Amino acid sequence: MGRRPGAERTHTLTVPAPARMGYDVYAVPENSPMEIELRLEVIMEGVLATGTISARAVGECVRCLDPIDEAVVVGFQELYLFEAPSDKEEAEEEEFYLEDDLLDLETVLRDAVVLALPHNPVCGPDCPGLCPDCGARIADDPEHTHGEVIDPRWASLSQLAEQPVPPADRSVSDTSSDDSKE
Repeated sequence: MGRRPGAERTHTLTVPAPARMGYDVYAVPENSPMEIELRLEVIMEGVLATGTISARAVGECVRCLDPIDEAVVVGFQELYLFEAPSDKEEAEEEEFYLEDDLLDLETVLRDAVVLALPHNPVCGPDCPGLCPDCGARIADDPEHTHGEVIDPRWASLSQLAEQPVPPADRSVSDTSSDDSKE
């Protein structure tokens, strides 16, 4: 393309996905196809790379553990400078540079895709998840219950309430006479 500002090229590529493009529970599988629509524009400082990535992300729902397989479409834009500064201290960590008129898109693509993926993927916004007591999938049985939950700190008292009450030794008239003495 040279270094003439205004020069432009577009490309449509299909490339295999690199390793570690996502999280443990949700990621684009390694070597799966990624469609890239790319536009390269020469500007005064370097080459501006703009485009979109289309890929399939797979994983499992963090609420119910069902498999998830969804299309992911992410946009990106990055400037690749023509020349790196001669002083390494001047170079910023976030800047990208052309290397022999070639640019490496892998880091830019990985950052765009990973940042677009949710940390806690769910199969649907209304996924009820699993029962915390037995692990049953609540979506399969919405009426799923385990009875009344009793706080373990009060469990001993509920056992006392279930025991029969021994008969009182005093009659009702004895109780009323005790009250009159006060």
